[in-house]
Amino acid sequence: MSPSLESLLGQAAQLRRAGRTLEALAAYEALLTAHPDLPDSWYNLALLQRQAGRPRAALDSYRQALDRGVSEAEEVHLNRAVILTDDLRDEAGAKAELTAALALNPAYVPALLNLGNLHEDHGRRAEALAAYGAILALHPGDPTALARIGGLHTPTGPDDPLIGRLRGALARPGASAAERAALGFALGRMLDATGRYDEAFAACATANQASRASAPAGAANYDRAAMEALVDALIAAFPTPWTGAPAAAGPPTPVFICGMFRSGSTLVEQVLASHARVRAGGELDLVPAMTRGPLAPWPASLATTSPAALDDLAAGYLRTLAAIFPDADRVTDKRPDNWLHVGLIKRLFPAAKIVNTMRDPLDNALSVFFLHLDHGMTYALDLMDTGHYLRQQQRLMAHWKTLYPDDILDFDYDAFVAAPAPALARLLAFLDLEPDDNCLAFHRLDNAVKTASVWQVREPLYQRSSGRWRRYARQLAPLKTWLEQDRP
Repeated sequence: MSPSLESLLGQAAQLRRAGRTLEALAAYEALLTAHPDLPDSWYNLALLQRQAGRPRAALDSYRQALDRGVSEAEEVHLNRAVILTDDLRDEAGAKAELTAALALNPAYVPALLNLGNLHEDHGRRAEALAAYGAILALHPGDPTALARIGGLHTPTGPDDPLIGRLRGALARPGASAAERAALGFALGRMLDATGRYDEAFAACATANQASRASAPAGAANYDRAAMEALVDALIAAFPTPWTGAPAAAGPPTPVFICGMFRSGSTLVEQVLASHARVRAGGELDLVPAMTRGPLAPWPASLATTSPAALDDLAAGYLRTLAAIFPDADRVTDKRPDNWLHVGLIKRLFPAAKIVNTMRDPLDNALSVFFLHLDHGMTYALDLMDTGHYLRQQQRLMAHWKTLYPDDILDFDYDAFVAAPAPALARLLAFLDLEPDDNCLAFHRLDNAVKTASVWQVREPLYQRSSGRWRRYARQLAPLKTWLEQDRP
């Protein structure tokens, strides 16, 4: 006797709730083979397929859910948009899905937020402001929309009305810690832009405290000893350079860009992506995902992982890259924290070239402090923690450079903005790329930029961020003293 519909549904749902993704995925596939007219089950299958790294299959399953009359179809269109933009880099398709969601429900705030974010990624400021403004028209005072507008608006002066609106929203009784963080960082940006530096720093200090308070239960604070131990373990795991032959090769050929967050990595990527032979890959999670998944616990697992398993990971990386960027010659993998994984990268791809971005450490730390970052970046909430993290990054990069001196290029942001031509020539020569005049016209590139530097790289090259720390010399004095005492 074949299982009943109820038993198949129950088994699939139980596996999904237990987090047994692959087993739940197989259960839903069996269920829908026997009973295909179940739109909610197609929806659940799509969720599982994306979790399993099968975005195109997830798109197909969401389409089945839509065709079979799933309720709240606007949410399905939103989920399809997220897959198209984040996994498949199809921004046009994502915009079409968001438009379809809003056609069904013009007041659907998640679609308006995602539409505004999509416009931001492409540097379309007016369109992004219109999307966030539509949310405020529906929900006056919405803190997320107000904070987003605060991140885009060019203030008219110290008395700009938006500054008052942000202050008012922050003073609202009942505002959550997450809302206070978003509003506070937007206020800090506005105050900085109008020259009210002491107030700007205070606003961001309070916003960082609110961000810490809004972290999920059980989220850890930055642990300096643990960070030092990790760097020690990586140095011990890779005592000598890898000299073996590559088991996998492109195209496309990855170009790895890493370094401290806010050290110029997005700028380098845009410069390179303006070259005729290079595509911008953005912040790919492919290498870090290996260390969290098949290579966990990392780096201890390196001692017991077979060469064949590592070769398979390299081949899988290249297959994924080719699927996202078909026909590309070179693709940038601009993941700042890949500085932790240079040893692994060079084991997977012995010919890989790594660009290590760097800038004045005080400017770097200040830029981190002024941004609303993911809770996983625990070092970002405190200036001294940021300084410690930066020193650990420098310590590990120094080790990698002793192993691979010819394959790692230090790219100095401050030197580049001061004298672009020689720095660019050195970068292109390092990557065996011929000169291309388009590289210094990077601000004209019409691509999606999904980092906090999206607006900076839409402008021609400028020097105003170099030495910005001097406006905050008093607040940065303790960090400056410590960095001078703890020189690498």
